[in-house]
Amino acid sequence: MRVEHLSLTNFRNYARLELTLPTQPVVLVGENAQGKTTLLESLYYLATTRSPYATSDRQLIHWRTEKDPLPFARLVGDIQRQGRLTTLDMTLVLDNTALNPRFRKTIRINNVEKRVMDAVGLLNAVMFLPRDLTLVEGTPSNRRDFINDTLSQVDAGYLKALDDYEKHVSQRNALLRRIAERRARPVELAYWDEQVAATGAVLIAGRQRFLRELEDRAQRQHQALTGGQELLTLQYQPSFAPTARADGQRSFDLLGMDLHRELTPEEIAPQFLEQLQREQRESIERGATLSGPHRDELRMMINGHDCGLFGSRGQARTAVLALKLAELSWMRDQIGEPPLLLLDEVIAELDNKRRAYLLSQLGEDAQTLVTTTDVDVFPSEFLARAAVWRVHNGQIAQDVMR
Repeated sequence: MRVEHLSLTNFRNYARLELTLPTQPVVLVGENAQGKTTLLESLYYLATTRSPYATSDRQLIHWRTEKDPLPFARLVGDIQRQGRLTTLDMTLVLDNTALNPRFRKTIRINNVEKRVMDAVGLLNAVMFLPRDLTLVEGTPSNRRDFINDTLSQVDAGYLKALDDYEKHVSQRNALLRRIAERRARPVELAYWDEQVAATGAVLIAGRQRFLRELEDRAQRQHQALTGGQELLTLQYQPSFAPTARADGQRSFDLLGMDLHRELTPEEIAPQFLEQLQREQRESIERGATLSGPHRDELRMMINGHDCGLFGSRGQARTAVLALKLAELSWMRDQIGEPPLLLLDEVIAELDNKRRAYLLSQLGEDAQTLVTTTDVDVFPSEFLARAAVWRVHNGQIAQDVMR
């Protein structure tokens, strides 16, 4: 899998860019705020239809167009995947001609208009950022986003369930508030309870399966990084923990859920529905759905201790590096070829040992783009097989002298 050609129009600080990408690793060199990160952001946006940096898609439109009647940004990628070339075209438009400006996103695949979710997964990408330390030290939503972004790229059923679940929870919460205000009746919750339980069960099952597979890979990477001195484990903490029932296949009762046993969505949904019904009164009082995947948590444990609470900064960096390399390996296995790898200013953040280990894991077959302000942080043998491009003020000079 690779992006053969990238075209950007009015995307961030790129007024116009036409770029043919090589097969070897690309090192983007330049000062801050010149467009290095924006280039990686555009590729990740093509893969996921969302930016890892912007809170709103409107922020992606070049600021110089803000006074135009129809400010817009356009991204076009020619994606080579398993011998087939696909053109993915995304256009973001802010319509200022109406009293209330309206924003719209248009997706075209091979010149045929499609839904936004149809574009997710045409290009698969793993992005590694300095702020990925939030996977250890940040909020639960940071870790849920990591799970959702990764799974959504390879599992269309999970992506659909996630989209539906978020809509169902929003509708249910609105109804809970109306009931609290005596503008609706509790009996009206039955429909939304069933919808939330059904879609939420798909998410819980998908996350448990994904994290079990990811943990095995992350443990191997982490043991290599630490010389076998530390054991990394992932602790999935769903806000609602279904129970495995004893039957011919399971001769034990499982209180909750861990990464070594798996429940199906069909087993989870009825239990989730019962939980929603048990907490109905409190949910009405608080105007919110109190249990479900939107409140799940993931903790990284080192030798049985929570890395986010008790680990050092070095241990956190090592755990995140192991997790991201595991994500890369997992996605490769899921799609049958290496995904695009985007490394944004992470090389300089690593010590010599971890830097060397990361670069040693970059296979020749994975299209890789790396940003840096200092090309000297890379070993000469890596630069010898890479294309080094200079980025300045939204312009890219290719094959610069080193």
